[in-house]
Amino acid sequence: MPAKPQTTTVPKASHVTRVDAELESLHGRSTRSERDKLALTAHILADEGHFGGLAGQLTARFGQNHFLTLPLGIGFDEAKASDILVVDDDLNVVEGHGIPNPATRFHLWIYRHKPNVHSIVHTHPPATSALSVIGQPLIIAHMDMCMFQDQCAYLPDWPGLPIGDEEGVVISSALGDCKTILLANHGLITAGSSIEEAAYLAFFFERAAALQLAASASGTIRPVDPKKAREAGDFLLKPKIVEMTFEYLARKIERGASAPSASQ
Repeated sequence: MPAKPQTTTVPKASHVTRVDAELESLHGRSTRSERDKLALTAHILADEGHFGGLAGQLTARFGQNHFLTLPLGIGFDEAKASDILVVDDDLNVVEGHGIPNPATRFHLWIYRHKPNVHSIVHTHPPATSALSVIGQPLIIAHMDMCMFQDQCAYLPDWPGLPIGDEEGVVISSALGDCKTILLANHGLITAGSSIEEAAYLAFFFERAAALQLAASASGTIRPVDPKKAREAGDFLLKPKIVEMTFEYLARKIERGASAPSASQ
């Protein structure tokens, strides 16, 4: 006989507890190297339109006071793990060929003040850049934006070309305890606890900006209730959700012709 349909409701908290346990039961972490993850992040973001000539940087912590980053002149769409430099906390090259993007200096200020940050993405994608020039912060108005609830700062005044310490102080201070920031007249920054999280946040930041621009052109934006947005955001930022999303995006790139080989 067919099973009887459920006729009683279970408290939502019970379902949340079950989902948490099921996520934790998923064993197996990525075996990709940090260099491979950073190269894949470059291709994932390039595929989403986060390219802008030589603008933008990707970095990750690498041991004590050292960082991984792409050399200046390598575009996101052509990045390979073998291209990646190791630099110290004054941007001196320790390993690899080339020089880092000098604007990477402001990343160092974020790392110094946020020890829980493992990776940083800074890009100038189209929708985010458009949002940045109209003086409008990101509005959390859709479920897919909820990972930014209470996690998106806004810097209303452009401090200038960010290759000095002054800009690093301004940007890191404005970021505060948030994971992301919209820089007026500039672009986005994501500061993740992992390379996967920094990439994930940058990917969805641009999509959120594009949605906000499209919605504002059609009508009045109605923000999500903050309490409900926090609940959804907590779920969307669960490490397993972040990791699985990154792995999906990485597999998508690896199926394409431009996939960066780990051996290159």
